[in-house]
Amino acid sequence: MELTTEIKIRRTSYSRLREIDFRSLQFGKNFSDHMLICDFHDERWHEPIIVPFANLSLSPATMALHYGQTVFEGMKAFRMVDGRVNIFRMEKHYNRFVQSLQRMSMAVVPKEIFMEGLKTLVDLDKDWIPQEPECALYLRPFVIATENAFGVKVSSDYRFIIFTAPVPSVFSRPIKVKVETQYIRAAKGGTGFAKCGGNYGGSFYPTQLARKQGYDQLLWTDATNHTFIEESGMMNVMFVIGDTIVTPPSSETVLDGVTKDSLLTLATDLDFKLEERPVSLDELQNAFRNNSITEAFGVGTAAVVAPIKIINMNNTDFHLPEYSHENLSHKLKQKLERIRTGQEEDLHNWCHVV
Repeated sequence: MELTTEIKIRRTSYSRLREIDFRSLQFGKNFSDHMLICDFHDERWHEPIIVPFANLSLSPATMALHYGQTVFEGMKAFRMVDGRVNIFRMEKHYNRFVQSLQRMSMAVVPKEIFMEGLKTLVDLDKDWIPQEPECALYLRPFVIATENAFGVKVSSDYRFIIFTAPVPSVFSRPIKVKVETQYIRAAKGGTGFAKCGGNYGGSFYPTQLARKQGYDQLLWTDATNHTFIEESGMMNVMFVIGDTIVTPPSSETVLDGVTKDSLLTLATDLDFKLEERPVSLDELQNAFRNNSITEAFGVGTAAVVAPIKIINMNNTDFHLPEYSHENLSHKLKQKLERIRTGQEEDLHNWCHVV
C-alpha cells in the first residue's frame, strides 16, 4: 500500500509532558501524547491516523482477547548530540515484525505505513525523548486481531497501533539468573522466534518461581533435553569464554535479536573473536570450574546490556567476576550508545534521522 497523502494528525488539546520527571523515569509507566492507529478490514489496510493517546474501545468478543493473535515490536528513538532524533534500525525491526505477523496468520502491515508512521509519530512527540544518559523514547508498534467473533479461526480484521514512552535503561546493575530445566519458553515448530503475546505470558509463572528464590531472571534451555542454553528471560544471552564471545544462534526457538545483531557486528568491527553456536550447560559448568568464563550478559532493546553476576545451575550458584567498565560488554554497549546518539559515525546505516 502506498500512502496517497500525509498521515493525518489530530493533536491533543492538553500535553502531559509537564507532568513527567525525566530524572526519575520508571520503565513502562509513562506514555507520550499521541499514538498511531491503522485498521485492516474488507481485505485491505486503510489510511492511518495519529490521535491523542487514549484507551481503546473493544467488544468483549474481540478475537485477540481469546485466541492470542497479538504481535509487537520493541524499538527506541534517541536524542542525538546535535539535537536531531534517531530511530534505530527500523528496517531490521520491520522485517522481524513481518515474520511474527506471518507466523501468527495476521495481516502484514505495509512497510510504508510502518516506516512513515513511526517517523511522523516520533517527530510529533520528539519533546518526549529524554536528554538524560542511557534514556530513550521506547517505540511499541503492535497488531491485534479485532474481529468480533468467538469461533476459533483466523481473524478477518486487525488494528495496527504505535505508542511511545520515555524510558530509562533496565537491569543497570548485575543480575542473578537461574537455569530453567523444567519449564520451557519455546519448542521446535512453535512460535519461539516470533514476538507474540503468548511467548511472554507462558514465561511468567516459572519466572515468578525463580524470583521467589531470589533470582532476577531465567536462563531458558532447549525443550528436548534441557541441555543447551537458549535465551535469558526476555533477552538474548552472550558469554565471554576465553577470548571469545559465544552466543546461541538465532533459530525457530531463539529470537533474532536486533540488539544482539548490532553488538555482534560491532564486536566484529573491533576484531573480537565471536562464535554463534549451541552452548551447553556442561560447557558452562566446565568454564566456571577452569575459570575461563569472564562475562555473561543479556542483550535486548529494553536493557541493551544486562550484566550477569550469578548463574544458578543444578542448585549451585556460580559467580562471575565483578562487572566493571573494562568489561567487553560495557565497551560494546558504550560504542553502540555513541553511534545511536551521533557521537560516532554510523558505518552500518542503522540510524534513521527524523
